[in-house]
Amino acid sequence: MSAVVDPGLLGEIKRLGAADVSACFSCGNCTAICPLSSNDGTFPRRMIRYAQVGMKDALLSSKELWTCYHCGLCSDTCPTQADPGGFMAAARRYAIANYDRTRLAWTMYTQPALSTLIAVLLAAFFALFLYASHGPQNAASLRLFRFIPEGLIHMTGVVVMVLVVLAGLTGVVTMASRLSRRERSRAGAPRGGRFWKALWVALGVESLGQRRYRADCAAVQETRPWYRRRWLLHASTMWGFLGLLLATVLDYGLSLIGVKATGTPVPIYYPVRLLGTIAGLAMIYGVTMFLVDRLRRDGQAAKQSEASDWTLLLLLWITGVSGLLLELALYLPHPPAWGYWVFLFHVSVAMELVLLAPFMKFAHAVYRPVALFFLALAGEGMREGE
Repeated sequence: MSAVVDPGLLGEIKRLGAADVSACFSCGNCTAICPLSSNDGTFPRRMIRYAQVGMKDALLSSKELWTCYHCGLCSDTCPTQADPGGFMAAARRYAIANYDRTRLAWTMYTQPALSTLIAVLLAAFFALFLYASHGPQNAASLRLFRFIPEGLIHMTGVVVMVLVVLAGLTGVVTMASRLSRRERSRAGAPRGGRFWKALWVALGVESLGQRRYRADCAAVQETRPWYRRRWLLHASTMWGFLGLLLATVLDYGLSLIGVKATGTPVPIYYPVRLLGTIAGLAMIYGVTMFLVDRLRRDGQAAKQSEASDWTLLLLLWITGVSGLLLELALYLPHPPAWGYWVFLFHVSVAMELVLLAPFMKFAHAVYRPVALFFLALAGEGMREGE
């Protein structure tokens, strides 16, 4: 079966931040030194070769593209300075942009000024939309859901989540269909008994437990203190975001079944509030350290920052810090009036963050598990017994 060649592929990936990998002559150094390289002996140089010859379909249907965590070891030791780690990061941006049917991801990646304007306008839209239905401000206590009606926030949140799920599912189905066709053409149908094991490895062992990132990539991070390791910062950010999302869903669920009305004052040790506080602190810590790394250009992954990287990190940081300030305002002896405006700001930015998540780097949280699932399903790159 012949492959369709796209001569503009490498140029498009360069627009997304890749170095000029034309210097790569497939010496194999990156493959030899990569702690995640599997037994086939072609990762990651095979991805580079796909781009060089314009094999777009092969690149977008490669599960191996998502196994790289950009530790930078390959780029540090590349004899031609082709920066294979940076190329892999740019190729993942290219994949996200191609899985997205709206083309919003491509805009976010390639037009920094326009993407910044979109982020500002989205936050302003949510703020004005919610404020249009605002109620009175009580000077004696923070009655947040009288200031912005609870029902309006929930309705808007549901609409945002539906849009996000639709965008995410469209991308996942596109990606999975590509990977599935390629796997069938290479090895036929997988054994049925491997499905649940592969699902556990992809979601539990790798995505949540980060076994490969934590163990196999640890050798290149040994110069850092344990609290500055990239896998820990990544885990703090991911678990913090998921914890905040879970706390929000649980709070809403408890209000639906009549256990606690949304916005009802509770002590800090209330389980859902405690979960949100710990998750928020974890996310703020992880994101703050990532921002510091990028400002210092500390490590290969932070040497070159795209505008979309800054947008995501800043949205996460603003969401976490504004939520922490809001919690502080709620527990002060004399609630300050600024708590109302922090609440409006926090909700607006949080909704924007969730809405844009499928179109930025946070999409890794969805696409990487899919690729790891197919990797485990094929029995590649995974240790036996896991």
